[in-house]
Order: sequence, then structure tokens, then C-alpha cells
Amino acid sequence: MVDKNILFVGETWIITKFHTKGFDVIPLGGYEDYSVFFKEGLKPFSDIIISHIPNHLVMSAFPQTMEQISKFDVVIISDCGRNNLTMYPDMFKVPMGINKVKLVADYVREGGSLIMAGGWVDFQGFQGKGNYHGSEIEEILPVNIMETDDRIERTDAVQPEIIKGEHSILKDISRDWPKFLGYQRVFPRKDSEVLATIGEEKDAFITIGRAGKGKSMAFASDLAPHWGVDFIKWRDYGKFWYNAINWLAE
Repeated sequence: MVDKNILFVGETWIITKFHTKGFDVIPLGGYEDYSVFFKEGLKPFSDIIISHIPNHLVMSAFPQTMEQISKFDVVIISDCGRNNLTMYPDMFKVPMGINKVKLVADYVREGGSLIMAGGWVDFQGFQGKGNYHGSEIEEILPVNIMETDDRIERTDAVQPEIIKGEHSILKDISRDWPKFLGYQRVFPRKDSEVLATIGEEKDAFITIGRAGKGKSMAFASDLAPHWGVDFIKWRDYGKFWYNAINWLAE
């Protein structure tokens, strides 16, 4: 087996909160890293090598040249807003640096692969904070992104429906998927392929496509909690992502 190098970007946040107990205010801090669910799911597959950039380091640690990003077979963006990719630590320098959003798009067109997974700051996201609509990354995704908040919150939980189970991404994967607590409403491009839908409106759930020499995949829900709280416990969680990476990295 040939090793596949994965660049996983996002799925972390820093927590700051205050407990107010009458006169006394107690500050508390913390750090959450939900990339661990993805890493744990891929552990059984020894040919997958994952490099992770947490959100607070994306501005400084994300690749800045085609040579750097081309070392990876697949880039995964998960709960990482466009601002993280756009900005640099030093915002008082002209120019700040290359356009990293365009770099990702060029990387795909030159033969790389991209997965965007859903979440509150992916696609367009909560109050538009994902902000990928109109970007170079949207151009190479297999879906069009809404201009406004695109979240479909389903506290009653909703189950995906597999419509192309014969595709290699879904090979040996159960058709009985877990339910999700929400997803992003995205719109497949004419030249894309929808492998699964979700909700009464049959919204696109797993969509794949090609851009230039490369491939991309839009996974409309979360690969971690909270939307994917049952997904990460599913027996085929790791196998599904392994299949997806293999197809993208072909």
C-alpha cells in the first residue's frame, strides 16, 4: 500500500468563560480538539498519515506555496472559516502574503484533492461566518454555496439516504447510516455526482466532482460532534473516510 498524506485543517477552538457567583467572578479557559475523532477513526489504516493544523495556527502554519501543499494527497477543511485561510498574523504588511484560498483551488486544479466537511464555520455557516460563498474554493467544490446562513438544524435528527451505494466510496459501507443533528444545505453542480441525500427535501449529503486534474468532495454534515455525535460512534465511520480518501487520492 502507498502511504497517503492528509492535511487536516480545523476542528479546534479555545474556550473562555466566566462563572459569576454573586460578587465573585471566576474565569476559566480551555481548549477543544475534535480532530481526535477523525484521527481515531483512521487509526486502523496504517497507510494514512495525518498532519493536523488547529484553527489558531492556520494563519501562520498553512502551506504558502504549491510545493508545500502538493506534499499532501488530500486536504480536509473542517470547521475552519475562510478568514483563517485568508489572513496572516501580520496584517499591517503590504502584501501580507499569497492568496491561500486561491492556492487551495489551484492545488486541486493541478491534481490535488479537497474535502470540505460541514459545521458552523464551513461552507457559509453560522451567520455566514464560514464565508466560502464566492471564493476560489467554492469554484472547485462540487456544490454551490448559499449566500446566507446555510445550516439546517435538525434537533429531531435526520438520516441520510444512500442513492449510489455502488460507488467505491461507499463500498462495503452499510446503507443504514446513523442520524445527524444537522447539515448544510448546498446545491450540486450539474457536472457533480450526488452519492447520498438527507432530509425531506432530498438535500445533497455526499457530493463528489472533478476540477481540472483534481477531485473534490462536499460532506454536508459534521465529521465530529455535535451534528455527528452518533456518526463518530458508527462502525463504518473510519472505513467510510478511508474509502473517500482512497478515491480522492487515486
